[in-house]
Amino acid sequence: MATPSAAARTPLTPEQIRGFLASWGGWALDGMDSFIYALVLVPALKELLPLSGVTPTPANLGYYGGLLFALFLIGWGFAALWGPIGDRFGRVRTLMLTILCYSLFTFLGAVAANVWQLAAFRLLAGVGIGGEWALGGILVAEALPEDRRKTGATLMHTGYYVGIFLAGALNYLVGAHYGWRAMFALGGAPALLVGFIRAGVHEPEKWKQRAGQARGLLRPMLDLFSPALRRRTWLNSLYLLISMTGLWAGSVYVPSSVTYLATRAGYRADDAARLASWATMLLSAATIAGCLAAAPLAERYGRRAALGLYFAVMFVSISAGFGWSYYLAANALPWFFLSLALLGFGGANFAVYTLWLPEQYPTGCRASAFAFATSAGRFVAAGVTFLVGSAVSHYQTIGTPVAWTSIAFLIGLLVLPAGVETKGQPLPE
Repeated sequence: MATPSAAARTPLTPEQIRGFLASWGGWALDGMDSFIYALVLVPALKELLPLSGVTPTPANLGYYGGLLFALFLIGWGFAALWGPIGDRFGRVRTLMLTILCYSLFTFLGAVAANVWQLAAFRLLAGVGIGGEWALGGILVAEALPEDRRKTGATLMHTGYYVGIFLAGALNYLVGAHYGWRAMFALGGAPALLVGFIRAGVHEPEKWKQRAGQARGLLRPMLDLFSPALRRRTWLNSLYLLISMTGLWAGSVYVPSSVTYLATRAGYRADDAARLASWATMLLSAATIAGCLAAAPLAERYGRRAALGLYFAVMFVSISAGFGWSYYLAANALPWFFLSLALLGFGGANFAVYTLWLPEQYPTGCRASAFAFATSAGRFVAAGVTFLVGSAVSHYQTIGTPVAWTSIAFLIGLLVLPAGVETKGQPLPE
């Protein structure tokens, strides 16, 4: 029997269901594509560095791994350009372009002849991946009824981590047998989703009502820095920077860390690779659980308090996992896996943004706001990621340099009270 609250919820139309599935599916395959690199980092660089005239020493693997991932984040930073396009030409059209972008350049990674070609492909794939989150999140926010919107936003974000889980499973089944190039080739599959979107998903009514008032591509970006909105725009960008600094610097090294710890514990190379895949799947499953908890937490305690809880979990998991359990002389793997479960749950802090950011901006600049806030900080995050990679190379260890990134979440807890609380408020027109 349905509960009174469940019975009162607005039924979803087929159009709304298709719109949600398009956003969720795009974000899921986005997650798969973005995490493929973390899974194949070591074997890809071991093959491509000699072809580029570089000896694949542990130091060089750490340095170039950090460099390539920094370039990927820079590409994601340029995804802010999709926001004004989405405000001007529509959420659905722009969503399809972002999916085609990241599918094409992930696929091209399979034919990279040297490390610089792979770097270029990852940068351009990042441009598409960052845009998909912004357009998918806005499509869900504007297409669903108000009483379904908040749950829909956090459910949409589970897609990314289902994609990470899928990447781990594919690496277990395909990558371990056919190599890293096969994994990048599979990354072209999301392009098939565009046919589904084109056939059955239309622009949300909220955007259609404002489409006739469009004033070019520059106007929405200028609105973000009007006296009424500029403070929250900069704060949201800062919060996202904090989330990206900690999570990306940590999660990108999870497969390499597990491989190292497993090898140190006496596992064979192929078993260590499979254990790294299991670690990736654990990370994504825990984050899905965190995403499912995000809407109830945000509705009960408010957006800022919910984000603060996730920040605290991230601080504990990164500092304990990489700063303590990584260096245990015995039983390091079980404790590290426990830290990964916490890291996964805390990583769901991004789901709060999918719910919170659309509530802070009117329809005319909503996509631009989402794209800017989720992209601007990536230039700084790219620099931090590169510095972490350089520190890994210098100190010849992954643990301590990654553990340092946990400090970002302490800073986040200090600045969260300055954010705008939107609990109980509908989307502004």
